[in-house]
Amino acid sequence: MRLRFREQGLIAAVAALFADQGSKLALLYWAGFAHMPPGSSIPVLPFFNLVMVWNPGISYGLFPAHSPLATAILVGVSVAAIAGLSYWLWGTHSRSLAIGLGLVIGGAIGNNLIDRVVYGRVADFFHFYGFGYDWYVFNIADVAITLGAVAIVYEVIKPQSADPTGVGPAA
Repeated sequence: MRLRFREQGLIAAVAALFADQGSKLALLYWAGFAHMPPGSSIPVLPFFNLVMVWNPGISYGLFPAHSPLATAILVGVSVAAIAGLSYWLWGTHSRSLAIGLGLVIGGAIGNNLIDRVVYGRVADFFHFYGFGYDWYVFNIADVAITLGAVAIVYEVIKPQSADPTGVGPAA
């Protein structure tokens, strides 16, 4: 059975969502991060820590929401973006675009909907650093959104060759 591109994108969305929320549940409740003060850190490797950060904004802490109204606005914008990306996904005729859209949709549902509705902010944990560089603290949804955005950009700049059936080659 061959999956349509949109079905592959939906699988990517569900996988990103489950990986994000599963890792957050494991770290918040199984590992006890929910009870740690913000900024608490557990060294894992010489270049990697697990850190408890509650991000009230979007990526990189932009547009922090410090009130219920601001949180509701971010949730509303997220719903609109997810709806638009889902519409785009439904009509796509490219595997890389479908998977990219799916990753962004799954990450947005995890970070921008579930976390904001449940916690009022986004839980971030992963912190890489080394050689004088210090990367921001992020989560699995951020990784999915970033990889999805790369796939979307790739699709936009690559030479076009579309499969009008939306099914793809036989497996």
